[in-house]
Amino acid sequence: MILSMTGFGRGVATSSSKKITVEIKSLNSKQFDLTMRVPSYFKELEVEARNFIGSRMERGKTDLSASIEYIGDETPVQVNEAVVTNYKRQIEELGARLGIGEPQDWFGVLLRMPDTFKSDAGGVEKDDMEAFRKACADAVDALEEFRASEGCKLYDFFVGKIKNIGTLLERIEPYEAERVPKIRARLEEQLTRLDSIEIDKGRLEQEMIFYIEKLDVTEEKTRLRTHLAYFLDTMGEREGERAPQGQGKKLGFIAQEMGREINTLGSKSNHAEMQKIVVMMKDELEQIKEQVLNVL
Repeated sequence: MILSMTGFGRGVATSSSKKITVEIKSLNSKQFDLTMRVPSYFKELEVEARNFIGSRMERGKTDLSASIEYIGDETPVQVNEAVVTNYKRQIEELGARLGIGEPQDWFGVLLRMPDTFKSDAGGVEKDDMEAFRKACADAVDALEEFRASEGCKLYDFFVGKIKNIGTLLERIEPYEAERVPKIRARLEEQLTRLDSIEIDKGRLEQEMIFYIEKLDVTEEKTRLRTHLAYFLDTMGEREGERAPQGQGKKLGFIAQEMGREINTLGSKSNHAEMQKIVVMMKDELEQIKEQVLNVL
């Protein structure tokens, strides 16, 4: 079973006072590239999370974001009562000395003053750590399910394209059978116009055989069929056991070899209808190459 590098997963876990949500999305990339956006509260767990996700993801441009929702009475920011009280006393004393009345909106004035709030977040609590780890694990599990689902779609796509190339390859057969006699007749017709030149018939026959053998595409067709079968074997089953790491790169190499044989077919064809078929095969192969970039 092949996996796609494209995926999305979300994990949610709760501790005694917090609801933690982790979202992961991935796109295709030659290497593993992780970007993390987590609250400062979990900064000390960032390296651990990066190592865990890297061991599971293998490849892909990955983006992780985490958020915290406080579900209990506890809040990370509290009013600094001592500072606010001191501000109010000073304003009252200043107003008395200057003969200025007290503000109509005490809260509006005091809460805009510096240092009126303090953070009591402190270090990461143990149950918060466990909730964050669980949310990360659940998000990766969900992403892998997404990748498997997309992998099934890619599998069906590749099977269809490989089948199309095989069908096009079979369509070459009748044109190939008529091609050699036509080429031979055309050469002989051209030679009959050279009445003033004496020709060694034996040598001419050898050269014609050599020329026609250079146009033979049997070897290219055999190798292309082998590559088509190898591509399908490398993908494995549509569902079931996960394919070994790096199958996407391997499939890309096989597609390159397929392209080499198709190009040689085109250069040797010397036949208009065969050239059209080769162009259609190239179109199918280009679609395969585009989607192979998404395979893990």
